[in-house]
Amino acid sequence: MVEQVAGAAGEDAANVGRADERGAIAGRFSLTARILVVNILPLALLSGGLFYLDTYRTQLLGERFKLARIEAQITAEALAGATRERQEALLVQIGREQGMRMRMFDAEGLLWADSFALAEPAFEFDDISDDGWEERWARTLDHAVDAIVSAEAVPDYIEPEAQTADAFPELVAAREQGLSQIRLYDWLDGTPVITAAAPVGLNGATLLTVRNAVDITESVRSARTALVLSVLVVLFLSALLSLYLARTIVIPLQLLARAAQKVRQGRERDVEVPRLPERSDEIGQLARSVSDMTSALRQRIDAVDSFAADVAHEIKNPLASLRSAVESLPKVQDPDLRRELEQIATHDVRRIDRLVSEISDASRIDSEMSRATLERIDMADLVRAIIGSRENRAENHDHRIELETRGFAAHVQGVGARLERVVENLLDNAVSFSPPEAPIEVTVENDGECVILMVCDSGPGIPQVSREKVFQRFHSLRPDAEDFGNHSGLGLAIARSIVEAHDGSLCADARPDGLPGACLRILLPAAA
Repeated sequence: MVEQVAGAAGEDAANVGRADERGAIAGRFSLTARILVVNILPLALLSGGLFYLDTYRTQLLGERFKLARIEAQITAEALAGATRERQEALLVQIGREQGMRMRMFDAEGLLWADSFALAEPAFEFDDISDDGWEERWARTLDHAVDAIVSAEAVPDYIEPEAQTADAFPELVAAREQGLSQIRLYDWLDGTPVITAAAPVGLNGATLLTVRNAVDITESVRSARTALVLSVLVVLFLSALLSLYLARTIVIPLQLLARAAQKVRQGRERDVEVPRLPERSDEIGQLARSVSDMTSALRQRIDAVDSFAADVAHEIKNPLASLRSAVESLPKVQDPDLRRELEQIATHDVRRIDRLVSEISDASRIDSEMSRATLERIDMADLVRAIIGSRENRAENHDHRIELETRGFAAHVQGVGARLERVVENLLDNAVSFSPPEAPIEVTVENDGECVILMVCDSGPGIPQVSREKVFQRFHSLRPDAEDFGNHSGLGLAIARSIVEAHDGSLCADARPDGLPGACLRILLPAAA
Protein backbone atom coordinates (compact mmCIF):
# COMPACT_ATOMS: atom_id res chain seq x y z
CA MET A 1 0.00 0.00 0.00
CA VAL A 2 2.84 2.37 0.91
CA GLU A 3 4.58 1.60 -2.38
CA GLN A 4 1.37 2.34 -4.31
CA VAL A 5 0.93 5.66 -2.54
CA ALA A 6 4.58 6.54 -3.12
CA GLY A 7 4.28 5.59 -6.80
CA ALA A 8 1.13 7.69 -7.22
CA ALA A 9 2.80 10.61 -5.46
CA GLY A 10 5.84 10.31 -7.73
CA GLU A 11 3.65 10.21 -10.82
CA ASP A 12 1.69 13.25 -9.63
CA ALA A 13 4.94 15.11 -8.94
CA ALA A 14 6.20 14.34 -12.45
CA ASN A 15 2.90 15.48 -13.95
CA VAL A 16 3.04 18.66 -11.90
CA GLY A 17 6.56 19.33 -13.21
CA ARG A 18 5.48 18.87 -16.80
CA ALA A 19 2.36 20.96 -16.26
CA ASP A 20 4.43 23.75 -14.69
CA GLU A 21 6.90 23.66 -17.58
CA ARG A 22 4.17 23.83 -20.20
CA GLY A 23 2.20 26.47 -18.34
CA ALA A 24 5.14 28.68 -17.33
CA ILE A 25 4.79 30.95 -20.38
CA ALA A 26 1.13 30.44 -21.18
CA GLY A 27 0.18 30.86 -17.55
CA ARG A 28 1.12 34.53 -17.61
CA PHE A 29 -2.04 35.26 -19.57
CA SER A 30 -5.58 34.51 -18.50
CA LEU A 31 -7.42 31.58 -20.05
CA THR A 32 -10.09 33.93 -21.34
CA ALA A 33 -7.53 35.96 -23.30
CA ARG A 34 -5.87 32.86 -24.75
CA ILE A 35 -9.15 31.24 -25.75
CA LEU A 36 -10.33 34.45 -27.38
CA VAL A 37 -7.06 34.83 -29.31
CA VAL A 38 -7.09 31.22 -30.52
CA ASN A 39 -10.70 31.43 -31.70
CA ILE A 40 -10.88 35.00 -32.96
CA LEU A 41 -7.57 35.14 -34.85
CA PRO A 42 -8.67 33.00 -37.85
CA LEU A 43 -12.04 34.76 -38.05
CA ALA A 44 -10.40 38.16 -37.77
CA LEU A 45 -7.90 37.27 -40.49
CA LEU A 46 -10.64 35.97 -42.78
CA SER A 47 -13.02 38.89 -42.27
CA GLY A 48 -10.20 41.43 -42.49
CA GLY A 49 -8.90 39.81 -45.65
CA LEU A 50 -12.34 39.79 -47.25
CA PHE A 51 -12.91 43.47 -46.57
CA TYR A 52 -9.39 44.25 -47.75
CA LEU A 53 -10.00 42.39 -51.01
CA ASP A 54 -13.26 44.23 -51.52
CA THR A 55 -11.41 47.53 -51.01
CA TYR A 56 -8.64 46.34 -53.31
CA ARG A 57 -11.16 45.45 -56.04
CA THR A 58 -12.88 48.83 -55.62
CA GLN A 59 -9.56 50.63 -55.99
CA LEU A 60 -8.72 48.69 -59.17
CA LEU A 61 -12.12 49.49 -60.65
CA GLY A 62 -11.73 53.16 -59.73
CA GLU A 63 -8.42 53.31 -61.55
CA ARG A 64 -9.95 51.62 -64.59
CA PHE A 65 -12.85 54.10 -64.55
CA LYS A 66 -10.40 56.96 -64.75
CA LEU A 67 -8.47 55.21 -67.49
CA ALA A 68 -11.63 54.43 -69.48
CA ARG A 69 -12.83 58.03 -69.21
CA ILE A 70 -9.46 59.41 -70.35
CA GLU A 71 -9.22 56.91 -73.21
CA ALA A 72 -12.73 57.74 -74.39
CA GLN A 73 -12.12 61.48 -74.26
CA ILE A 74 -8.75 61.32 -76.04
CA THR A 75 -10.10 58.95 -78.70
CA ALA A 76 -13.15 61.18 -79.23
CA GLU A 77 -10.91 64.20 -79.75
CA ALA A 78 -8.77 62.24 -82.24
CA LEU A 79 -11.86 61.10 -84.15
CA ALA A 80 -13.37 64.56 -84.33
CA GLY A 81 -12.63 66.15 -87.72
CA ALA A 82 -10.95 63.01 -89.12
CA THR A 83 -12.02 61.45 -92.40
CA ARG A 84 -14.12 58.29 -92.51
CA GLU A 85 -11.14 56.15 -93.40
CA ARG A 86 -9.01 57.70 -90.63
CA GLN A 87 -11.77 57.20 -88.07
CA GLU A 88 -12.09 53.52 -88.94
CA ALA A 89 -8.34 53.05 -88.79
CA LEU A 90 -8.16 54.72 -85.39
CA LEU A 91 -11.01 52.58 -84.02
CA VAL A 92 -9.27 49.37 -85.14
CA GLN A 93 -5.80 50.43 -83.95
CA ILE A 94 -6.82 51.72 -80.50
CA GLY A 95 -9.24 48.82 -79.94
CA ARG A 96 -6.54 46.24 -80.76
CA GLU A 97 -3.87 47.96 -78.61
CA GLN A 98 -6.13 48.55 -75.57
CA GLY A 99 -8.16 45.34 -75.83
CA MET A 100 -11.47 47.18 -76.27
CA ARG A 101 -14.47 47.19 -78.54
CA MET A 102 -15.03 50.67 -79.97
CA ARG A 103 -18.19 51.83 -81.69
CA MET A 104 -19.05 55.24 -83.18
CA PHE A 105 -22.60 56.50 -83.66
CA ASP A 106 -23.69 59.43 -85.86
CA ALA A 107 -25.89 62.37 -84.89
CA GLU A 108 -29.06 60.34 -85.52
CA GLY A 109 -27.83 57.58 -83.15
CA LEU A 110 -27.15 55.06 -85.89
CA LEU A 111 -24.04 52.84 -85.80
CA TRP A 112 -21.33 54.51 -87.84
CA ALA A 113 -18.42 52.13 -87.30
CA ASP A 114 -17.58 49.07 -85.13
CA SER A 115 -13.97 47.94 -84.47
CA PHE A 116 -15.12 44.31 -84.13
CA ALA A 117 -16.76 44.52 -87.60
CA LEU A 118 -13.83 46.29 -89.18
CA ALA A 119 -11.17 43.85 -87.89
CA GLU A 120 -10.57 40.77 -85.72
CA PRO A 121 -12.22 41.24 -82.27
CA ALA A 122 -9.73 42.37 -79.64
CA PHE A 123 -11.34 40.10 -76.98
CA GLU A 124 -14.10 37.54 -76.54
CA PHE A 125 -16.51 37.10 -73.66
CA ASP A 126 -16.14 33.77 -71.89
CA ASP A 127 -18.70 31.11 -72.69
CA ILE A 128 -19.65 29.73 -69.26
CA SER A 129 -21.46 26.71 -70.70
CA ASP A 130 -18.20 24.75 -70.95
CA ASP A 131 -16.65 25.95 -67.65
CA GLY A 132 -15.25 23.38 -65.26
CA TRP A 133 -15.84 23.07 -61.53
CA GLU A 134 -12.98 25.45 -60.76
CA GLU A 135 -14.65 28.32 -62.62
CA ARG A 136 -18.07 27.53 -61.14
CA TRP A 137 -16.59 27.36 -57.63
CA ALA A 138 -14.80 30.68 -58.21
CA ARG A 139 -18.07 32.37 -59.24
CA THR A 140 -19.88 30.90 -56.22
CA LEU A 141 -17.15 32.19 -53.95
CA ASP A 142 -17.40 35.63 -55.61
CA HIS A 143 -21.14 35.79 -54.86
CA ALA A 144 -20.58 34.65 -51.26
CA VAL A 145 -17.92 37.29 -50.65
CA ASP A 146 -20.11 40.01 -52.19
CA ALA A 147 -22.92 38.97 -49.85
CA ILE A 148 -20.60 39.04 -46.81
CA VAL A 149 -19.20 42.51 -47.54
CA SER A 150 -22.62 43.81 -48.69
CA ALA A 151 -21.30 44.85 -52.10
CA GLU A 152 -23.60 46.86 -54.30
CA ALA A 153 -25.43 44.85 -56.94
CA VAL A 154 -24.02 45.31 -60.45
CA PRO A 155 -26.27 44.80 -63.50
CA ASP A 156 -25.40 42.07 -66.00
CA TYR A 157 -23.95 43.13 -69.35
CA ILE A 158 -26.37 42.33 -72.16
CA GLU A 159 -25.57 43.29 -75.73
CA PRO A 160 -28.70 45.02 -77.15
CA GLU A 161 -30.15 43.63 -80.36
CA ALA A 162 -30.69 47.11 -81.83
CA GLN A 163 -27.29 48.69 -82.46
CA THR A 164 -28.44 52.27 -81.92
CA ALA A 165 -27.34 54.92 -79.45
CA ASP A 166 -30.73 54.85 -77.69
CA ALA A 167 -30.11 51.20 -76.68
CA PHE A 168 -27.13 52.17 -74.45
CA PRO A 169 -27.93 54.26 -71.32
CA GLU A 170 -24.43 55.70 -71.17
CA LEU A 171 -24.73 56.95 -74.78
CA VAL A 172 -28.08 58.53 -74.04
CA ALA A 173 -26.60 60.36 -71.03
CA ALA A 174 -23.55 61.45 -72.99
CA ARG A 175 -25.72 62.84 -75.85
CA GLU A 176 -28.01 64.70 -73.41
CA GLN A 177 -25.33 66.12 -71.10
CA GLY A 178 -22.49 66.50 -73.56
CA LEU A 179 -20.10 64.81 -71.07
CA SER A 180 -18.34 61.46 -70.94
CA GLN A 181 -20.15 58.68 -69.00
CA ILE A 182 -18.88 55.50 -67.30
CA ARG A 183 -20.86 52.35 -66.52
CA LEU A 184 -19.95 49.09 -64.76
CA TYR A 185 -21.52 45.73 -65.66
CA ASP A 186 -20.89 42.08 -64.85
CA TRP A 187 -20.42 39.41 -67.47
CA LEU A 188 -21.84 35.94 -66.92
CA ASP A 189 -18.47 34.63 -65.68
CA GLY A 190 -18.30 37.32 -62.96
CA THR A 191 -15.73 39.54 -64.69
CA PRO A 192 -16.38 43.29 -64.79
CA VAL A 193 -17.34 45.04 -68.04
CA ILE A 194 -16.51 48.75 -68.16
CA THR A 195 -18.17 50.94 -70.77
CA ALA A 196 -17.37 54.58 -71.52
CA ALA A 197 -19.34 56.99 -73.73
CA ALA A 198 -18.06 60.36 -74.94
CA PRO A 199 -19.33 62.94 -77.48
CA VAL A 200 -17.29 63.21 -80.71
CA GLY A 201 -17.02 66.74 -82.07
CA LEU A 202 -19.92 69.15 -82.14
CA ASN A 203 -22.21 67.48 -84.67
CA GLY A 204 -23.83 65.03 -82.16
CA ALA A 205 -21.74 61.93 -82.89
CA THR A 206 -20.78 59.70 -79.89
CA LEU A 207 -18.16 57.09 -79.07
CA LEU A 208 -18.75 53.92 -76.99
CA THR A 209 -15.88 51.80 -75.63
CA VAL A 210 -16.34 48.38 -74.00
CA ARG A 211 -13.63 46.59 -72.03
CA ASN A 212 -13.85 43.21 -70.30
CA ALA A 213 -11.48 43.73 -67.32
CA VAL A 214 -10.64 40.06 -66.82
CA ASP A 215 -7.32 40.94 -65.21
CA ILE A 216 -9.08 42.61 -62.24
CA THR A 217 -10.99 39.42 -61.46
CA GLU A 218 -7.88 37.30 -61.90
CA SER A 219 -5.92 39.59 -59.55
CA VAL A 220 -8.65 39.55 -56.89
CA ARG A 221 -9.09 35.78 -57.14
CA SER A 222 -5.35 35.28 -56.88
CA ALA A 223 -5.25 37.42 -53.74
CA ARG A 224 -8.26 35.53 -52.40
CA THR A 225 -6.49 32.23 -52.99
CA ALA A 226 -3.52 33.51 -51.03
CA LEU A 227 -5.93 34.63 -48.28
CA VAL A 228 -7.60 31.21 -48.16
CA LEU A 229 -4.20 29.54 -47.89
CA SER A 230 -3.25 31.94 -45.09
CA VAL A 231 -6.50 31.23 -43.28
CA LEU A 232 -5.93 27.49 -43.62
CA VAL A 233 -2.43 27.88 -42.18
CA VAL A 234 -3.81 29.99 -39.34
CA LEU A 235 -6.57 27.44 -38.72
CA PHE A 236 -3.95 24.70 -38.56
CA LEU A 237 -1.88 26.73 -36.12
CA SER A 238 -5.02 27.59 -34.19
CA ALA A 239 -5.86 23.89 -33.94
CA LEU A 240 -2.36 23.18 -32.64
CA LEU A 241 -2.66 26.05 -30.16
CA SER A 242 -6.08 24.78 -29.10
CA LEU A 243 -4.64 21.33 -28.44
CA TYR A 244 -1.76 22.87 -26.53
CA LEU A 245 -4.16 25.09 -24.61
CA ALA A 246 -6.38 22.10 -23.88
CA ARG A 247 -3.40 20.19 -22.50
CA THR A 248 -2.36 23.11 -20.30
CA ILE A 249 -5.92 23.16 -18.95
CA VAL A 250 -6.81 19.48 -18.84
CA ILE A 251 -3.65 18.09 -17.21
CA PRO A 252 -3.70 20.46 -14.21
CA LEU A 253 -7.43 19.87 -13.82
CA GLN A 254 -6.85 16.13 -13.87
CA LEU A 255 -4.19 16.49 -11.17
CA LEU A 256 -6.52 18.62 -9.06
CA ALA A 257 -9.42 16.20 -9.61
CA ARG A 258 -7.22 13.26 -8.62
CA ALA A 259 -6.07 15.06 -5.48
CA ALA A 260 -9.66 16.01 -4.61
CA GLN A 261 -10.71 12.37 -5.11
CA LYS A 262 -8.02 11.21 -2.68
CA VAL A 263 -9.09 13.82 -0.15
CA ARG A 264 -12.70 12.63 -0.50
CA GLN A 265 -11.56 9.06 0.10
CA GLY A 266 -9.98 10.11 3.39
CA ARG A 267 -6.38 9.98 2.21
CA GLU A 268 -5.78 13.71 2.51
CA ARG A 269 -2.62 13.17 4.54
CA ASP A 270 -1.04 11.40 1.56
CA VAL A 271 -2.10 14.08 -0.93
CA GLU A 272 0.07 16.99 -1.97
CA VAL A 273 -2.26 19.29 -3.89
CA PRO A 274 -0.27 21.01 -6.70
CA ARG A 275 -0.13 24.78 -6.27
CA LEU A 276 1.27 25.54 -9.78
CA PRO A 277 3.13 28.67 -8.59
CA GLU A 278 4.38 29.48 -12.11
CA ARG A 279 0.85 30.02 -13.40
CA SER A 280 -0.91 33.29 -12.72
CA ASP A 281 -4.03 32.44 -14.75
CA GLU A 282 -7.33 30.97 -13.57
CA ILE A 283 -5.89 27.43 -13.39
CA GLY A 284 -3.10 28.62 -11.08
CA GLN A 285 -5.59 30.50 -8.93
CA LEU A 286 -7.77 27.39 -8.75
CA ALA A 287 -4.81 25.18 -7.83
CA ARG A 288 -3.73 27.49 -5.03
CA SER A 289 -7.29 27.87 -3.79
CA VAL A 290 -7.76 24.09 -3.70
CA SER A 291 -4.42 23.68 -1.94
CA ASP A 292 -5.31 26.33 0.62
CA MET A 293 -8.75 24.80 1.05
CA THR A 294 -7.18 21.38 1.67
CA SER A 295 -4.79 22.86 4.23
CA ALA A 296 -7.67 24.63 5.94
CA LEU A 297 -9.66 21.38 5.89
CA ARG A 298 -6.75 19.52 7.49
CA GLN A 299 -6.44 22.19 10.16
CA ARG A 300 -10.17 22.07 10.79
CA ILE A 301 -10.11 18.27 11.11
CA ASP A 302 -7.13 18.49 13.47
CA ALA A 303 -8.90 21.15 15.51
CA VAL A 304 -12.08 19.07 15.70
CA ASP A 305 -10.14 15.97 16.74
CA SER A 306 -8.20 17.91 19.34
CA PHE A 307 -11.33 19.65 20.57
CA ALA A 308 -13.20 16.37 20.87
CA ALA A 309 -10.33 14.85 22.85
CA ASP A 310 -10.17 17.90 25.14
CA VAL A 311 -13.93 17.85 25.67
CA ALA A 312 -13.85 14.18 26.58
CA HIS A 313 -11.00 14.79 29.01
CA GLU A 314 -12.58 17.84 30.65
CA ILE A 315 -16.01 16.23 31.09
CA LYS A 316 -14.55 12.97 32.28
CA ASN A 317 -13.11 14.53 35.47
CA PRO A 318 -16.36 16.03 36.86
CA LEU A 319 -18.26 12.93 35.74
CA ALA A 320 -15.85 10.74 37.69
CA SER A 321 -16.24 12.97 40.75
CA LEU A 322 -20.03 13.00 40.35
CA ARG A 323 -20.14 9.24 39.96
CA SER A 324 -18.02 8.73 43.09
CA ALA A 325 -20.25 11.05 45.12
CA VAL A 326 -23.48 9.44 43.86
CA GLU A 327 -22.21 5.92 44.51
CA SER A 328 -21.05 6.85 48.01
CA LEU A 329 -24.29 8.52 49.10
CA PRO A 330 -26.28 5.30 49.85
CA LYS A 331 -23.43 3.97 51.97
CA VAL A 332 -22.95 7.08 54.12
CA GLN A 333 -25.11 7.51 57.23
CA ASP A 334 -23.37 10.59 58.69
CA PRO A 335 -25.58 13.62 57.87
CA ASP A 336 -22.63 16.01 57.61
CA LEU A 337 -20.78 13.74 55.24
CA ARG A 338 -23.93 13.17 53.15
CA ARG A 339 -24.40 16.94 52.96
CA GLU A 340 -20.80 17.34 51.79
CA LEU A 341 -21.25 14.66 49.13
CA GLU A 342 -24.44 16.33 47.92
CA GLN A 343 -22.59 19.64 47.62
CA ILE A 344 -19.85 17.93 45.61
CA ALA A 345 -22.45 16.37 43.31
CA THR A 346 -24.22 19.70 42.88
CA HIS A 347 -20.91 21.44 42.14
CA ASP A 348 -19.97 18.80 39.56
CA VAL A 349 -23.36 19.06 37.87
CA ARG A 350 -22.98 22.83 37.63
CA ARG A 351 -19.46 22.39 36.31
CA ILE A 352 -20.64 19.96 33.64
CA ASP A 353 -23.50 22.31 32.72
CA ARG A 354 -21.03 25.20 32.42
CA LEU A 355 -18.68 23.11 30.29
CA VAL A 356 -21.47 21.99 27.97
CA SER A 357 -22.69 25.59 27.56
CA GLU A 358 -19.18 26.90 26.87
CA ILE A 359 -18.40 24.02 24.47
CA SER A 360 -21.65 24.58 22.61
CA ASP A 361 -20.92 28.29 22.34
CA ALA A 362 -17.35 27.68 21.14
CA SER A 363 -18.48 25.23 18.47
CA ARG A 364 -21.08 27.67 17.08
CA ILE A 365 -18.77 30.66 16.66
CA ASP A 366 -17.46 29.86 13.15
CA SER A 367 -20.84 28.95 11.69
CA GLU A 368 -22.61 31.94 13.26
CA MET A 369 -19.92 34.40 12.17
CA SER A 370 -20.06 33.12 8.58
CA ARG A 371 -23.79 33.93 8.42
CA ALA A 372 -23.82 37.10 10.54
CA THR A 373 -24.49 40.57 9.14
CA LEU A 374 -21.80 43.05 10.14
CA GLU A 375 -22.79 46.45 11.52
CA ARG A 376 -20.91 49.60 12.41
CA ILE A 377 -19.99 49.55 16.11
CA ASP A 378 -18.32 52.16 18.30
CA MET A 379 -16.04 50.11 20.55
CA ALA A 380 -15.73 52.92 23.11
CA ASP A 381 -19.52 53.09 23.53
CA LEU A 382 -19.71 49.30 23.67
CA VAL A 383 -17.06 49.04 26.42
CA ARG A 384 -18.63 51.93 28.35
CA ALA A 385 -22.04 50.20 28.29
CA ILE A 386 -20.56 46.87 29.41
CA ILE A 387 -18.73 48.48 32.30
CA GLY A 388 -21.92 50.18 33.50
CA SER A 389 -23.92 46.97 33.18
CA ARG A 390 -21.34 45.01 35.17
CA GLU A 391 -21.36 47.62 37.93
CA ASN A 392 -25.14 47.37 38.18
CA ARG A 393 -24.87 43.58 38.50
CA ALA A 394 -21.98 43.89 40.96
CA GLU A 395 -19.77 41.70 38.75
CA ASN A 396 -16.66 43.86 39.14
CA HIS A 397 -16.20 42.83 42.81
CA ASP A 398 -15.29 46.33 44.04
CA HIS A 399 -12.73 46.78 41.25
CA ARG A 400 -12.68 50.21 39.64
CA ILE A 401 -12.62 49.96 35.85
CA GLU A 402 -11.05 53.01 34.23
CA LEU A 403 -11.80 53.66 30.53
CA GLU A 404 -9.58 55.89 28.37
CA THR A 405 -10.15 56.67 24.69
CA ARG A 406 -7.54 57.98 22.23
CA GLY A 407 -7.36 59.00 18.59
CA PHE A 408 -10.27 58.88 16.22
CA ALA A 409 -13.72 57.45 16.87
CA ALA A 410 -13.21 53.71 17.44
CA HIS A 411 -15.62 52.38 14.83
CA VAL A 412 -15.36 48.78 13.54
CA GLN A 413 -17.49 46.49 11.37
CA GLY A 414 -18.63 43.52 13.42
CA VAL A 415 -21.29 41.60 15.31
CA GLY A 416 -22.16 43.50 18.47
CA ALA A 417 -23.22 40.51 20.59
CA ARG A 418 -20.01 38.64 19.84
CA LEU A 419 -17.72 41.61 20.48
CA GLU A 420 -19.59 42.17 23.73
CA ARG A 421 -18.81 38.58 24.68
CA VAL A 422 -15.10 39.23 24.01
CA VAL A 423 -15.02 42.30 26.26
CA GLU A 424 -16.93 40.46 29.00
CA ASN A 425 -14.44 37.58 28.91
CA LEU A 426 -11.46 39.91 29.12
CA LEU A 427 -12.99 41.85 32.02
CA ASP A 428 -13.87 38.59 33.81
CA ASN A 429 -10.27 37.50 33.41
CA ALA A 430 -8.94 40.82 34.71
CA VAL A 431 -11.30 40.82 37.72
CA SER A 432 -10.26 37.26 38.59
CA PHE A 433 -6.54 37.99 38.70
CA SER A 434 -6.52 41.54 40.13
CA PRO A 435 -6.07 42.04 43.90
CA PRO A 436 -9.09 43.37 45.86
CA GLU A 437 -9.98 46.98 45.00
CA ALA A 438 -7.12 47.18 42.44
CA PRO A 439 -8.05 49.25 39.36
CA ILE A 440 -8.48 47.71 35.92
CA GLU A 441 -7.44 49.92 33.06
CA VAL A 442 -9.21 49.73 29.69
CA THR A 443 -7.88 51.73 26.75
CA VAL A 444 -9.62 52.16 23.38
CA GLU A 445 -7.53 53.73 20.62
CA ASN A 446 -7.95 54.29 16.87
CA ASP A 447 -4.76 55.03 14.92
CA GLY A 448 -6.61 55.40 11.62
CA GLU A 449 -6.06 51.82 10.47
CA CYS A 450 -6.75 49.69 13.53
CA VAL A 451 -8.87 49.96 16.65
CA ILE A 452 -6.80 48.82 19.65
CA LEU A 453 -8.53 47.66 22.83
CA MET A 454 -6.31 46.92 25.84
CA VAL A 455 -7.46 45.48 29.18
CA CYS A 456 -4.73 45.68 31.81
CA ASP A 457 -5.04 44.18 35.31
CA SER A 458 -2.87 44.43 38.43
CA GLY A 459 -2.44 40.71 38.99
CA PRO A 460 0.69 38.56 38.92
CA GLY A 461 0.96 38.81 35.14
CA ILE A 462 1.47 36.04 32.59
CA PRO A 463 4.91 34.46 32.15
CA GLN A 464 6.47 34.80 28.74
CA VAL A 465 6.26 31.06 28.03
CA SER A 466 2.55 30.96 28.90
CA ARG A 467 1.32 33.97 26.94
CA GLU A 468 0.22 31.81 24.02
CA LYS A 469 -0.95 28.86 26.10
CA VAL A 470 -3.62 30.92 27.86
CA PHE A 471 -5.56 31.00 24.58
CA GLN A 472 -5.62 27.22 24.26
CA ARG A 473 -8.91 25.50 24.95
CA PHE A 474 -9.36 24.22 28.51
CA HIS A 475 -6.08 25.77 29.60
CA SER A 476 -6.83 27.28 32.98
CA LEU A 477 -4.29 28.81 35.31
CA ARG A 478 -6.52 30.31 38.01
CA PRO A 479 -5.67 32.19 41.23
CA ASP A 480 -5.16 30.00 44.30
CA ALA A 481 -7.99 31.66 46.20
CA GLU A 482 -10.55 30.90 43.49
CA ASP A 483 -12.78 27.85 43.81
CA PHE A 484 -11.82 25.03 41.45
CA GLY A 485 -14.14 24.42 38.54
CA ASN A 486 -15.75 27.87 38.41
CA HIS A 487 -14.18 28.48 34.98
CA SER A 488 -14.16 26.19 31.96
CA GLY A 489 -10.86 27.36 30.51
CA LEU A 490 -12.63 28.38 27.25
CA GLY A 491 -13.08 32.11 27.86
CA LEU A 492 -9.92 33.41 26.22
CA ALA A 493 -10.05 30.74 23.50
CA ILE A 494 -13.57 31.85 22.60
CA ALA A 495 -12.52 35.50 22.70
CA ARG A 496 -9.63 34.87 20.28
CA SER A 497 -11.89 32.90 17.90
CA ILE A 498 -14.38 35.77 17.80
CA VAL A 499 -11.67 38.39 17.25
CA GLU A 500 -10.04 36.37 14.45
CA ALA A 501 -13.46 35.94 12.83
CA HIS A 502 -13.51 39.76 12.67
CA ASP A 503 -10.11 39.72 10.88
CA GLY A 504 -8.41 40.89 14.06
CA SER A 505 -5.95 39.49 16.61
CA LEU A 506 -5.84 38.95 20.37
CA CYS A 507 -2.61 38.55 22.29
CA ALA A 508 -1.29 38.68 25.88
CA ASP A 509 1.57 40.88 26.99
CA ALA A 510 3.04 42.66 29.97
CA ARG A 511 1.71 46.03 31.05
CA PRO A 512 3.20 48.84 28.94
CA ASP A 513 3.92 50.92 32.09
CA GLY A 514 6.13 48.17 33.57
CA LEU A 515 3.90 47.61 36.63
CA PRO A 516 2.89 44.08 37.72
CA GLY A 517 -0.04 42.65 35.80
CA ALA A 518 -1.11 41.39 32.41
CA CYS A 519 -2.37 43.27 29.39
CA LEU A 520 -4.64 41.64 26.83
CA ARG A 521 -4.58 43.52 23.52
CA ILE A 522 -7.18 43.35 20.73
CA LEU A 523 -6.51 44.72 17.23
CA LEU A 524 -9.49 45.13 14.88
CA PRO A 525 -9.59 46.76 11.42
CA ALA A 526 -11.01 50.28 11.69
CA ALA A 527 -14.22 50.89 9.77
CA ALA A 528 -13.96 53.28 6.84
